[in-house]
Amino acid sequence: MAKTKAKKVTPLMQQYNGIKAKYPDAMLLFRVGDFYETFGEDAIKASEVLGIVLTKRGNGSESETALAGFPHHSLNTYLPKLVKSGLRVAICDQLEDPKMTKKIVKRGVTELVTPGVSLNDEVLQSKTNNFLAAIHFGKKRLGVSFLDVSTGEFLVAHGDEAYIDKLLQNFSPSEILVQKQNKQRFLEAFTNDFHTFYLEDWVFQKDYGYDTLINHFKVQNLKGFGVEEITDGIIAAGAVMYYLSETQLNKIEHIQSIGRIAEDLYVWMDRFTVKNLELYGGNSVNSVCLLDIIDKTISPMGGRLLKRWLALPLKDLKPIQQRQEQVQFLIDNESFFDTVTYQLKQISDLERLISKVATGKVSPREVVLLKNSLKAIHPIKSAAESTKNATVKMIGSLLKDCNDLIEKISTTLFEDAPVNINKGNAISNGVSEELDELRSIANSGKEYLDNMLARETERTGIPSLKIAFNNVFGYYIEVRNTHKDKVPEDWIRKQTLVNAERYITEELKEYEAKILGAEDKIQSLEADLFIELIQYIVKDVQDVQSNAQLIAQLDCLLSFANLAKENDYVRPIVDNSTILEIKNGRHPVIEKQLPIGEEYVANDVVLNRENQQIIMITGPNMSGKSAILRQTALIVLLAQMGSYVPATEAKIGIVDKIFTRVGASDNISMGESTFMVEMNETASILNNISERSLVLLDEIGRGTSTYDGISIAWAITEYLHEHPSKAKTLFATHYHELNEMTTTFKRIKNFNVSVKELEDSIIFLRKLVAGGSNHSFGIHVAKLAGMPNVVIRKANKILKQLEESHTNKNVEDTLKDVQNNDMQMSFFQLDDPLLEDLREEILATDIDTLTPIEALMKLNEIKRMLVKK
Repeated sequence: MAKTKAKKVTPLMQQYNGIKAKYPDAMLLFRVGDFYETFGEDAIKASEVLGIVLTKRGNGSESETALAGFPHHSLNTYLPKLVKSGLRVAICDQLEDPKMTKKIVKRGVTELVTPGVSLNDEVLQSKTNNFLAAIHFGKKRLGVSFLDVSTGEFLVAHGDEAYIDKLLQNFSPSEILVQKQNKQRFLEAFTNDFHTFYLEDWVFQKDYGYDTLINHFKVQNLKGFGVEEITDGIIAAGAVMYYLSETQLNKIEHIQSIGRIAEDLYVWMDRFTVKNLELYGGNSVNSVCLLDIIDKTISPMGGRLLKRWLALPLKDLKPIQQRQEQVQFLIDNESFFDTVTYQLKQISDLERLISKVATGKVSPREVVLLKNSLKAIHPIKSAAESTKNATVKMIGSLLKDCNDLIEKISTTLFEDAPVNINKGNAISNGVSEELDELRSIANSGKEYLDNMLARETERTGIPSLKIAFNNVFGYYIEVRNTHKDKVPEDWIRKQTLVNAERYITEELKEYEAKILGAEDKIQSLEADLFIELIQYIVKDVQDVQSNAQLIAQLDCLLSFANLAKENDYVRPIVDNSTILEIKNGRHPVIEKQLPIGEEYVANDVVLNRENQQIIMITGPNMSGKSAILRQTALIVLLAQMGSYVPATEAKIGIVDKIFTRVGASDNISMGESTFMVEMNETASILNNISERSLVLLDEIGRGTSTYDGISIAWAITEYLHEHPSKAKTLFATHYHELNEMTTTFKRIKNFNVSVKELEDSIIFLRKLVAGGSNHSFGIHVAKLAGMPNVVIRKANKILKQLEESHTNKNVEDTLKDVQNNDMQMSFFQLDDPLLEDLREEILATDIDTLTPIEALMKLNEIKRMLVKK
């Protein structure tokens, strides 16, 4: 039997294959000289994602393979693109100087960057957390953990699928770790929008997770963090910590604590509500979301915290009122407002800078930024401590001055320290005597060479001597051919040129060794001193993180104050009642999108559990029903975040859950119809309402036939009215039949969004007024949308007969009559109806745009109308 010929592999490719085998799920960037190369499938993928040229290595040989690469200094340009596309990237560097070995250069993976584990500024977004999440499917419930390596924030929670789904929506992790055996369960339970990575089953064990956490935090148990009982969350947190070690991230002293997302402290919103209210992103590409409007934060830390406050609105009265008082103080105290605003602009991303220090990935320039940021906190601390507001004063007292740290960095680093420690001139003068001496040697080189040149010129009598340097044989003396007979015997010839010769001397060689040795030593010594500085800073990680959190908090409150000042928001009265009263409420996003000069039409909304529990809002499409529903929810959310609200007055009894069922979010790809999705979401609302819930329903039942829709909408409204919770509800509908409910159910009130009818059109007034709307304006809206006139006329004709026969005929019979009348109109019926039709037909014809053929066809149509029997 013939032997199969073994494929020849070069030593370099052998080394590559060995390293790639350890990281089969990652793209391997393999450093070869001045390039990072990718091979095989990785190369094909890299060329697609990065748009770089795909070539071949060993073209035509047995070991031919795809190849794509880029210069090593372009790593910060290309790495983010790879990671943002969802790839895990293993960076394989040369671990020794190629000059120091005759064998193949030793290489190894120095960093594994994944969507959820990155400290690269180009990958991260400044005002957005970069969370790595893990989900554990427990026996009774699910556990989840979120870690942002770039800031050190570590959170755990547990709950049912709906709660975990909501958290994933709010925290929007860049990567989710899942147990391999639960891959299918995860895909069925959650949307497939996330980058996922599947870990071995043994990682998801309680003992492993618990031991990993107590070893990391150096504690006896987890009771001090308040997470001891969240077993499923601890298992998920253990998986996150395991993944960090797998990604070569072992220096993680900045992860100082772990906290619990306490479900009972925050307003409940499911993911449909978060999406429907467009809190973080609109439902179309260019739409503006609530966060875009309310984010006036200055610092990256503030931007990230504001996002968290929006995701988790408070339902405890005391902290809400505390935030309101602080916002009020900032609005009333202009000098303090101005001080904080100015100083915040001087503060860099403290959280991420100190995380880079802890992980050893910080540059000298970033350490200087850290120092300057800490210095910028001093005026804020002084101003806050001298105020009369208790909570602001407390923030001032909690801010650490970090004077020792500032002093240490100031004396160790030059203010204009470079981005890379290897560039030199990072460490200040006076830090190390040895460094100062070496610098003196390196810097006095020109003077030494000038003296030497003058001395040798005088000794030899050669007037045109030149001392220079090249990489081949270092420093040399160049003599033009006309004077070579004057060269002393102790000079050694090294190179002959056309017009000159080059020599070296013992003195030059000694000098060269001294200078080059000094430069090498300087680089090594600066690197060592920088590492010492980093180790010094690490002990202050907790103080810097604490400052960052307090500054973020102040930034968010300042953002609320700015928002209120710029947009005429008012401080709402938030209390423990169940009343919701909004006077002249406005939609915070829509009002900012209006054309210049157009004012937003404000509306009042009153809901309570005594006499106006359910408001039934009728009115045509496009009239603003949905806007009123959404603005009510957004005003409640803003109030419970501690912000002022867009209204002239507002009284808000704490809301614990907000439910919305707005529009049709089809899930056809999963085999569910619009109507099925609508019913699932509505069922979820009805099964979870409480006495403090706010329910917003928009056009429920429109996904089925008219009578089915009316019946379902009626039954849902009745259920909400009769339910012991008496949940406050806004119900927008185009079913005018539901107006009848107010006669039977005492806490249902009818309102309509008013319109002004003109002869053949309508004007939307967008004002909510008491009473139900008695007919639809759908045909007017169709006309505004540019529907062909023939369709509009037909629709009007059918509507007229439907309204006339509404009492004694069903819809099907009426439609048959309309059709028969149209078909059977005889020539002898030349009375008003036919003449009216002919008149309408002729008047509706635009003669100016009619072509000759269309004119003949129109004439033929009119003739047919007259002769039909």
